[in-house]
Amino acid sequence: MDKPENNAIQNDARYLDLLSRNFPNIATACTEIINLAAILNLPKGTEHFLADLHGEYEAFQHVLRNASGTIKRKVNEIFSETLSARERKELCTLIYYPEQKIRIEKKKMKDRLELKDWYFITINRLVKVCRNVSSKYTRSKVHKALPQAFSYIIQELLHESSTDPNKQGYVDVIVRTIITTRRADEFIVAMCNLIQQLTIDRLHILGDVYDRGPNPDKIMDILCSYHDFDIQWGNHDILWMGAAAGNDCCIANVLRNSLRYGNQSVIEDCYGINLLPLATFAIEVYGDDDCIQFLPKGTPKDPAIRRAARLISQMHKAISIIQFKLEAAAIKRRPDFDMNDRLLLHKIDYKKKTIKPYDKEYALTDCNLPTVNPKKPYELTKEEAELVEKLHNSFVSSEKLKKHMECMFRYGSLYAVVNGNLLYHASIPLNSDGTLKEVMIQGKPYRGQSLLKRAETLIREAYYGCDDPEQYAFALDYIWYLWCGKDSPAFDKNRMTTFERYFIADKESYTETKGYYYKYRDDEKACDMILDEFGVKGNFRHIINGHVPVKTIKGEMPVKANGKLMVIDGGFSKAYQPETGIAGYTLVYHSRGFQLVQHEPFTSIAKAIEEGQDIKSTIQLVEMADHRMMVKDTDIGKELQQQIKDLQRLLIAYRTGDVKERRSWRPITNKS
Repeated sequence: MDKPENNAIQNDARYLDLLSRNFPNIATACTEIINLAAILNLPKGTEHFLADLHGEYEAFQHVLRNASGTIKRKVNEIFSETLSARERKELCTLIYYPEQKIRIEKKKMKDRLELKDWYFITINRLVKVCRNVSSKYTRSKVHKALPQAFSYIIQELLHESSTDPNKQGYVDVIVRTIITTRRADEFIVAMCNLIQQLTIDRLHILGDVYDRGPNPDKIMDILCSYHDFDIQWGNHDILWMGAAAGNDCCIANVLRNSLRYGNQSVIEDCYGINLLPLATFAIEVYGDDDCIQFLPKGTPKDPAIRRAARLISQMHKAISIIQFKLEAAAIKRRPDFDMNDRLLLHKIDYKKKTIKPYDKEYALTDCNLPTVNPKKPYELTKEEAELVEKLHNSFVSSEKLKKHMECMFRYGSLYAVVNGNLLYHASIPLNSDGTLKEVMIQGKPYRGQSLLKRAETLIREAYYGCDDPEQYAFALDYIWYLWCGKDSPAFDKNRMTTFERYFIADKESYTETKGYYYKYRDDEKACDMILDEFGVKGNFRHIINGHVPVKTIKGEMPVKANGKLMVIDGGFSKAYQPETGIAGYTLVYHSRGFQLVQHEPFTSIAKAIEEGQDIKSTIQLVEMADHRMMVKDTDIGKELQQQIKDLQRLLIAYRTGDVKERRSWRPITNKS
C-alpha cells in the first residue's frame, strides 16, 4: 500500500500536469500570474440585495434599471457642471428605458438634422457614463459583457479619449458613422443595457419572488437571463417548487393564494394551467353562495364589481376547502410534523355555527360547507378528487413553470455565504435561551447549518426524485411542511392561521407566534453565534435576510444587533406597504461599504418614461469599511490568490524539469 505522502505527491503531480494543459509553458503561466495579481487590486464589484419581491415586477424592474439610484448618482457626478437638472433627468430615463425613450425623442424632432445632432450628443454622453461604470473592471470582463454586434466599436469608444487631439477625429467619425449607417437606435439601446449590467456586478434575492403581486413570472424571466444572481428560497418560492414537483397540498395553496389576490391570470395565461375544471366545480357546488369572505383582496365595495368577482370568490372557497382536506391527510400520515392543531374541520359545531380551535369557542362567519361530511370531514368527495388530479396534471406538465423552477434550483439554495455575509430568507430556529434549536427530521436531530443543509436536500429530492420511494414520498410531504411548519427555517411561526382568517371574525384567533429567533435577532451575541455556526469569518460579517416586513412607519429599524443583522423586507409587496410605510429596501454593498436604500412607492413604468418619474429613494450609510475593499478582499479574491499559488508551483515545476513545457500553438491573426 502506498504511503499517504506518496499519494499526495502523485496527486500533486497529476494536478500540475492538468494545469499545464491550460498554461503550457513558462510564458503563459507568467502572463496569467501577472493578470490575476492585477485583478486582485481592482475595487470589488457592487452587490445588490433585494428581498420579498412578491410579484411586483414593475417596481423590481425599475430598481434594477436604475441600480437603486446608483446610475442617477453617477450621472449627477459626471455632468453636474455641464448639464441642467432636466437634461440629467432625461439622460437617466434614457438609460433606464432606452427603446421607449428613443421613440418619444424621435417624435419631438423636427427634421433629420436635429435627430442626428441628438444622436451625436447622446452617444457621447453615454460613452462617458459607460467609461465611469466600467472603470473598476478588467478589459476582459467588460469585453465579455459587450453586445456582440457592437463589441469592437464600444471597446474603441471606451478606451480612446475624444479630448486627445490625435484621437478626436477618429472618435467623432466612429460616432457619426454609427448615425449615418442608421444603427444609432440599436447602438444606444446596447450602451444603456451595458451601463445597467456593469452597475450591478452581482444580484442577491433573499426569497419570496412569488405570490401577492401580479407578475412573478416576469420577475423570473428577468432573473433567468440575468448576468449574475443567486436566490435564497423563501417559503413562498418553496411552495411553488412543491407545486411544480407535484405536491397537491402545495398546488392547492398556490391556487388559493393566487385567487386571494386576484392573480389567476398568472396561473392561466403565464403558466398555461387550466382553471376551467375548478371554475365548473365551483359553480356547481357554490352557485347559490356569494362567498363574500373569499372576495379577492382589495375588491371595492361597489356591488357591480363584487358581482363580477363572484366566480373568483367561489373558486377561491372551493380550493380552500380542498386544501384543508389535503393538508389533513399529510398531517395524519406525518405525525412527526406535530401539526394536529391544524385539523379544524371536525371541530365545527354546525348547529351553533361555532368552532373551538383551541380553548376558546368562536362564532363562524360561514357555515355553508356542502362538500364537508361532518362524519368524515377530511375525506375528498369524488368530484374533488377528480379535480385535484386534473390540477395536478396541469401543474406538473407546465413547461414554463418547469423552466422557472429549474432556474430556482440552478441558482438557488436555502442559504449562502458570500463575502462575509450570511444570506437566508427567514430565520435559524432557536430555543428559548437563544441556543440553536434541535429539530428532528426522520428521527435524526439537526440544527443550524445542518438543518438548512438537510432541508435543502429534501427539497431537491422532492423535485428531482430519488431511488427510494418512501424517501421520495417523505421529501414531497416535507416540501409542504417548509411552507407552513413551525420548525421550518423558511417560516418559523407556531402555526399558519389560514382557516381562522376565512371563517372567524375575531382577529384574536389569527395569532401566529414567531419563533425565538425574532426575540434574539437584535442580540449581537446571538448573531455572532449564528455566524460562527455557518463558518462566516472576518471583522465585518453580517446576517442579511427578509421574510418579516420592517414596520418603518412605526419606527422599527432594519439594522439590528449593532449592525450585525440587516432585515431588508421593507414592503415591495403593495399589500404590505400600509404596514411598512415604504415600498422596499435595497442593500448595496460596494467597495467602500454598505448603503441601505429606502424606496418610496413606484408609480408606473409609463410615468417613469413619459414624465421621467424615478423611484424616490433615501440612502442610509450602514457601515463604511476602514479601507476600500478590493477584489483580493472577496471570496473570488481568495480563489484567485490560490490560483496564483498553484501557477507559481507550476513555474517551479517547469524550471526544475518536473513538468515539461508544451508547445503553445496560436492561430496567426492580422493585427493591422
